[in-house]
Amino acid sequence: MLTIQVISPERTLFEGTVESLVAPAFDGEVGILTGHAPMMTLLGRGMLRLRGVDGGAGREFAVDGGFLQVADDRVRVVTERSGDAE
Repeated sequence: MLTIQVISPERTLFEGTVESLVAPAFDGEVGILTGHAPMMTLLGRGMLRLRGVDGGAGREFAVDGGFLQVADDRVRVVTERSGDAE
């Protein structure tokens, strides 16, 4: 499982565990699974898709800019603008 935080300038949008996520990087989508190598990338505009959220289905967030950081099965998504797509 991955531990993830999704943060916008206004508030923390999500904190919890997920099985995987797909994020809109500046140059295309990037998928993250457990055991992913450490990385950092700039975000573009698109949908951040979280799967297996806390053992359930999934969540989606519209993001526009920011960055994504992965290290030791922890993912931090800091976005300039975001909204819950549910």
